[in-house]
Order: sequence, then structure tokens, then C-alpha cells
Amino acid sequence: MPIVDGTSFVYTVKQGDTVYSIASRIGGTVPLLVEANAIYPPVTDPYLIFPGEVLVISTPGNRQVNHIVNAGETLNSIAQRYSTNVDLLQGINTQIVNPNVIYQNQILRVPALVYLVEEGDTLNKIAKRFGISLSTLLYANRQRPGISPDVIYPGYQLIIPIPTSKNIVVFQPLPRTVIRAGQQLSGFARAFEGVILYRIVDDNGQVVTQEAPIQTTAGAPAYGSFSIPITFNQQPTARSGELWIYTRSPRDGSIEDLVQVLVRF
Repeated sequence: MPIVDGTSFVYTVKQGDTVYSIASRIGGTVPLLVEANAIYPPVTDPYLIFPGEVLVISTPGNRQVNHIVNAGETLNSIAQRYSTNVDLLQGINTQIVNPNVIYQNQILRVPALVYLVEEGDTLNKIAKRFGISLSTLLYANRQRPGISPDVIYPGYQLIIPIPTSKNIVVFQPLPRTVIRAGQQLSGFARAFEGVILYRIVDDNGQVVTQEAPIQTTAGAPAYGSFSIPITFNQQPTARSGELWIYTRSPRDGSIEDLVQVLVRF
């Protein structure tokens, strides 16, 4: 499935910007920037952009999505775009000392992936594939050129929020990617004594990975990072399933902070 490799930046066009100046300053290439944002007829005149439009710029590097803060944005407004919360955004961006103070052009890591539209895709199909609502998908891509509930173009790069809870985000594996034993499971979590849990179940109900603990690098109130190799206790009996990452209540043992990642085998 065409999740964009490399580092992607979400950037708001400013007065005086051109596709050439943006590509020179942030990276990527002009042709890719134009295709990724449908900056061509019939959407608009070739290479024509306007202040306030939101562009995706993809560059070589680790698979990650960064948001470049625009004037007037707050951590809360950015959290809303990516369907997450302020605590988690601050937790994964340790350079933020005060959640009420962020700066124009500050680069923040966000819980999202960038999807490369293929022939035959529709926004409804893409939203369903990633387990999000159409409204969530449209909100993440608001103010972007070439975005419409009815028409999208092959080669366009869509921002897809990835699942989070208030206290947990998983950056590997990404939703709908293939997982195998030994592959890294990584992300950030805020949990008592830094301990979270994971399990994997396939679509036939087969428990592929029994509940197992993960130790993060820090305990609450901090967010700690984690990275462990995935273990399979049984071989999957279906082609897809779910990875669950969560904590358990110290009161009654019930599951809390559940993050469900759709995966393939």
C-alpha cells in the first residue's frame, strides 16, 4: 500500500512563497511538490499557490510527518487537525516547554502518515481502509489545494491521522502495513511506572501475540519512548488483524488508553 516513504512536512503557504522557494527551503523537488498537492489544471493554473493553502512536501529520510507551525496556530488547533490531544503532542515534542507557547516555523512531529493516492481511490475508500471517518480525513486535509469530497487525483498525497489515545501513540507499525515477528513496535506512552501492554489478534479471532508488557523509557507524568521486536506466539490464520496497545486499570484490571492499529500479515 502506497504510504509515502521519507519525511513529510505540512506547510502553510505565506505571502511571497512560490513552489520553487518552498522546495528550496524545505526540500523535495518542484515536480513532486506540484503533483503531491495537485497544483495543476483543472485544479488551478500551473504552479499557482495562495497564502493560507496547506501543502505536503515529502523529502528523503525516516518515515515521519512534521507540521511546520504557522502564525496564529496553537497546539490545540494542531492537535485537532490530527485528531489527537495537546498532552500527547507536547509529550512527543520535548522541545515544547509551555503548551501555550509555540512559535511560527517551529517543527513539530505529529501522529500521521502520508498516503499516495492511486488510480481508482476515493476518499471514502481511503477513510474506510484506515478506519477513520471521512470528516476526520477531510479535516486533516482542510485548506489544501486539490482536495474535494468527490474528486482526488493519482499522485496526490493525503494526510492520514494515525490512531492515538491521550497517553499512547504507535509510530511503527503504521496502520494497514504488513507485520512480521521480529519487526519493531515503537512509539511513545505515558503510563504508571512506564509499563504498557500489547497483543495481536487476527480477523479470525486467533491470538497471534498473547498480552505482553513493554517498558518505556520514562514513567508518568512524562511520556517515554518504547521500541521492542514483535513476538508471535501463534501464526496468523487470516491476512489481517489488529494490534492493541494499552494499559490496565490498577483498580479493576480493565483495559485503558487502548490504541488499535489495523495490520496485515
